Amino acid sequence: MKKFATSLKKFLKSEDGPTAVEYAVMLALIVIVCLTAIQAVGTNANAKFEEVRDALA
Repeated sequence: MKKFATSLKKFLKSEDGPTAVEYAVMLALIVIVCLTAIQAVGTNANAKFEEVRDALA
């Protein structure tokens, strides 16, 4: 039990855990921004293709 308590203290003192969480949050935000940008580009491209289709018809 003492070994477990020592390990727990080391884990809580270690800054690797919070750093990993910060990187995970940063990665999630980057992914959200990328998906939003891709969606916007796709929407604009779709509108342009529809415009060209209507002009040809």
